[in-house]
Amino acid sequence: MATTMTSYGIRWTDPDGVPRAAGVSYDQASADDRKARLAAEKRRDIEIVPVKPGERLQPAS
Repeated sequence: MATTMTSYGIRWTDPDGVPRAAGVSYDQASADDRKARLAAEKRRDIEIVPVKPGERLQPAS
């Protein structure tokens, strides 16, 4: 039985309006934790996005 791991990237907007994206990928639990920390830091438009292995997520435009 094979186990499949899905990786996730995170995009958000800084309080000053600058779009950002994480330079690393996360598993689901870590992505959820990072999203909560970004929200606590007053980041906006936070989204968790599935990414393929080796894919680097770009900031939203």
